[in-house]
Amino acid sequence: MRHWYHRGLLAWLLWPASVLFGVLATLRRLLYRLRILGSRHPGIPVIVVGNLTAGGTGKTPLVIWIAEHLKKKGWSPGIVSRGYGARITIPRAATIADDAAEVGDEPILLSRRSGCPVWVGADRVAVIAALRKAHPDVDVVVLDDGLQHYRLRRDVEIAVVDARAFGNGFLLPAGPLREPAWRLRSVDAVVSHGSPLEGYAMRLKGEELHRMTDAAERRPVAAFAGAKVHAIAGIGDPNRFFLHLAKHGVKLAPHPFPDHHRFEAGELEFGDDAPVLMTEKDAVKLRSVARPNWWVLPVSAELDAAFADWLSKRLDGLGRPKAA
Repeated sequence: MRHWYHRGLLAWLLWPASVLFGVLATLRRLLYRLRILGSRHPGIPVIVVGNLTAGGTGKTPLVIWIAEHLKKKGWSPGIVSRGYGARITIPRAATIADDAAEVGDEPILLSRRSGCPVWVGADRVAVIAALRKAHPDVDVVVLDDGLQHYRLRRDVEIAVVDARAFGNGFLLPAGPLREPAWRLRSVDAVVSHGSPLEGYAMRLKGEELHRMTDAAERRPVAAFAGAKVHAIAGIGDPNRFFLHLAKHGVKLAPHPFPDHHRFEAGELEFGDDAPVLMTEKDAVKLRSVARPNWWVLPVSAELDAAFADWLSKRLDGLGRPKAA
């Protein structure tokens, strides 16, 4: 109770800064809409998958689903990511062979799961230009995050909202919002990942783990039911991972870490030989120190059929561009 009281008090103390942040965010968006601040379109359809809150909401599984859907429809998608926390000075490709410290954790996961070219960098306009030069067959770009990157003009905006919705409703730094909640009314589609808000429903499924040192060895989540395990998660909402395991009867000791956490030696030493279960996003950062008792849970997004129909029609309306 005291913990929540202090958090609430801190939010109110930071409220003036939150108001200023909201004014600046709204003004910035207005300046881009009025073309006072310059923006560019890359010449091929751009789909932005983002959110209004700081932290993960399930964007990456949705980006993978969209990329797979586009390929089935005959498109050649490329994926662009900021590469959060990585040391990126110029646009570059991100592959499964890269180090997460160099390109970010999510881009490696995107590259491995999507089979699409994935490029990273802070300036998405420059990144897309470099991606198209290297892959002239790419005819549509999917942005993993970037809803607030207004320098890049986009054709489709998709906002993901999870069960936490808008938290306390305040903007940064008093709350989790990067833009006012009314911004949601201007996006083209809302994907609801367990959120009370209306939108196309998205569910994450993951019923099988693989051993980190041998991906060919797989076990259903239920195989760990009744056994003591450690569960680690450095994602936007670690509880989502823990609850998923608990739903299958796993008796876990939860170890939450901040989103995009860079693990250090000893952080996964728990004084026993119990299995350690982790997310794919964490696993890409721990490949070089993998242990035989570490297990990884891949997850995939499931979307309403109506969302697939809507996205296909929206892109067909844009038309297919010529190769660069």
